[in-house]
Amino acid sequence: MGRLVLNHSSNIEGLIPILQKLANNLNIKTITPAVISRVRGRSSKLTIRLSVKTINGFKAIARRGKTAQEVFISTDLSKDELKEIIDLYNK
Repeated sequence: MGRLVLNHSSNIEGLIPILQKLANNLNIKTITPAVISRVRGRSSKLTIRLSVKTINGFKAIARRGKTAQEVFISTDLSKDELKEIIDLYNK
């Protein structure tokens, strides 16, 4: 069971409940929401997409409306395995 690091005072609306469910997976060590930024495109609902591999796991991008937030996921899972787990909660 992983740990969700809540060190930011603000997060994208609806992101934390999804990350808490994701943290319950035994193969995920830590999940850290990071920088929030504005984007040009518009996403009607909250989506989480894997971006790049990091030293400990992967960086994901959560998007809702014109806002995007980086999420760092520390895990030993492969990109495909993690993508399957994230896709379960993207619906």
